[in-house]
Amino acid sequence: MLKTVLVLLLVWTWTSLSMVRLPLRRVRSVRAMLRAEGVLHEFLKDHHPDTFSRRYAQCYPPGTPSLRLGRYSEKIYNYMDAQYYGEITLGTPGQNFSVIFDTGSSDLWVPSTYCVSQSCALHRRFRAFESTSFHHDGRMFGINYGSGHLLGIMARDTLKVGGLTVVNQEFGESVYEPGAAFVMAKFDGVLGMGYPSLAEILGNPVFDNMMAQKIVDEPVFSFYLNRRTSSSNPEGELLLGGTDEALYSGPVNWIPVTSKGYWQIKMDSVAVQGMSSFCPQGCQAIVDTGTSLIAGPTNDILSLQQLIGASPTNIGEFIIDCVRLSSLPQVTFVLGGKEYTLTAEQYVRKEMLGDRELCFSGFQAVDIVTTAGPLWILGDVFLTEFYSIFDRGQDRVGFAHAKHST
Repeated sequence: MLKTVLVLLLVWTWTSLSMVRLPLRRVRSVRAMLRAEGVLHEFLKDHHPDTFSRRYAQCYPPGTPSLRLGRYSEKIYNYMDAQYYGEITLGTPGQNFSVIFDTGSSDLWVPSTYCVSQSCALHRRFRAFESTSFHHDGRMFGINYGSGHLLGIMARDTLKVGGLTVVNQEFGESVYEPGAAFVMAKFDGVLGMGYPSLAEILGNPVFDNMMAQKIVDEPVFSFYLNRRTSSSNPEGELLLGGTDEALYSGPVNWIPVTSKGYWQIKMDSVAVQGMSSFCPQGCQAIVDTGTSLIAGPTNDILSLQQLIGASPTNIGEFIIDCVRLSSLPQVTFVLGGKEYTLTAEQYVRKEMLGDRELCFSGFQAVDIVTTAGPLWILGDVFLTEFYSIFDRGQDRVGFAHAKHST
């Protein structure tokens, strides 16, 4: 079970170049366009739910000086309204690819020049024969998606993320990519940031190699996501090797990881307008930058949709009357004894269809059953409001209120 996801890159200009930062810039969403063409529903149902709304990212020229803190930056811009993408390079000389930086998976893969799928013809493909640092492995790997089995060949090469260089990075060259969603996707591949136990490709995930090769100051990375239009804030940022206190306020609430695969934590409860409605005895949740919405077990989410006044549509999503937003209940997630409350303005996704504004629920039914019980997914609808910190050194996730300009 895998998904895909997001974000990225900027370098802290200490002498070690060990912290990488990425401010994101936003462009108009095309999700409404996909919906109008009748494609969105197929995209959602054919993939693991954490692949909901893709965002394409293309970097500005590298080496662009940051306007803040004197740091090296690479700016990217988005394809969809819920996820963030960035550029990496593989090989020597470097070949550019746009990838999802995904805390819900652990593999790095990009299309191979030998890929036979239609989707590969529409994306950048890795040309192993042009890289002087390429090491052939030859073993096959496979990743299960809702629309079929992605197949590829394992390899190793030099990876660059912003100003950081990882040598002998294991990755996959896909030779077959199933499903129409890959054809439509604007990203080339995926860079997973979960624990090694999730990986299908043998070898260390990217961040594990960064730690092993001692190119990050701390075994920590953090995400700042912002879906508000602001001239003073970046739309999003992944910081590799630390945190940026300028992007959040208040203390960090740390929650221990309960299972080292996904970034899985215990969630105390979910309340609607102060009433504890779901998992009152506690349940498990994963913190997933690669999921656009907040997902949970079908029965719970259907009840939640009713409580917020959302109605089902024939495209598989739930719609809300935009006029009623101010009267809708708040939804509160209790994590580590602390309440994280979302207002309707925060959990509703607004889209324009022609000259008409549509409001879609930010909650989605997904059934992921584990030995610890069904999982909830705290995706981008949640993470846009709270700065998230992923600490591999102490196996914990931290949350703080993200600073957003009004």
